[in-house]
Amino acid sequence: MDKHLLTKIEIKDFKCFKDFKADGFKRVNLIGGKNNVGKTAFMEACYVNVEAKSLKSFVGSLYGIKFMRENLNILNGASKSAKVFIEQSNKIFTKSNINLASFSIEDLEGIKQYVFDFNKQYVKVNINNFSYESESISSIEFIDNFGLFNSQIISNYSAIQKKDDEYFLNDILNKFDDKIEAFKIIDEKPQCKIGDEYLEITEFGDGVRHLISIVTSLYKCENGYLFIDEIDNGIHYTQLDEIWNIILEVSKKLNVQVFATTHSKECIDSYARVSKKLEDKDISYIKMSRLNDGSIKAGVRDFEMLQDSIDDDHEVRGW
Repeated sequence: MDKHLLTKIEIKDFKCFKDFKADGFKRVNLIGGKNNVGKTAFMEACYVNVEAKSLKSFVGSLYGIKFMRENLNILNGASKSAKVFIEQSNKIFTKSNINLASFSIEDLEGIKQYVFDFNKQYVKVNINNFSYESESISSIEFIDNFGLFNSQIISNYSAIQKKDDEYFLNDILNKFDDKIEAFKIIDEKPQCKIGDEYLEITEFGDGVRHLISIVTSLYKCENGYLFIDEIDNGIHYTQLDEIWNIILEVSKKLNVQVFATTHSKECIDSYARVSKKLEDKDISYIKMSRLNDGSIKAGVRDFEMLQDSIDDDHEVRGW
């Protein structure tokens, strides 16, 4: 197994997780379970853990996960500063096989300090001296259920261009919608060609943006990590096999570890079916469940266990 892959994680005091542990993750990992059981929060904790390589990227990950949750409020005019986002992330602890990343706020006798412990570094700084500067690691991407912004798609598309694989994305889009002939960046806007006209992707359904976001991010995240919330958003169930075929083959080719969430039994079935067809055993299915005491556990099934569950018609969504 590639040494950069996240195979296990411990999460404490983060959102719905008080003291959570899970292991057995593979190259591609699908996460299922009931609503509000922590599927997205689990991915956010993993994202923070792998992103915390420098102080700026750690800050960027904390800011990023709060920004994604506040998308609608921000679009509606609500103003949130970087300081507010960071302080809302107080008391987070993640420890994996590749990194330890924790953040807390100390307030002693009126002196308030941010305490960061990450990547074998320990930083304690007075909030009055903190710059709130942030950055992101290019090989790590988190796609929320809104998909990527145009600027992110444009940036990610360059990774496809560098490999001269534009035709690959065009072929995928044509299979998704046979009226789409090509994809281009025109006037700094992602556009798809139908007939003799290029239209901005905002003119299409959510599925087109989501598909473009996934494919361009796979290329951008070579030797890194891709997190996809609600992977089947806007995707008809008849097209799921094609999506999983793309993710499994490209992630293997470019050495990308993928985590994705779903509510759909059809999506889980498709995942199992395509991994079996491709004989790709470097996959896991993570079923999140809430116990009677309120704690959350993750049942991690490898390729064989998932196939057995599907064959025996066991419930895999966590219902």
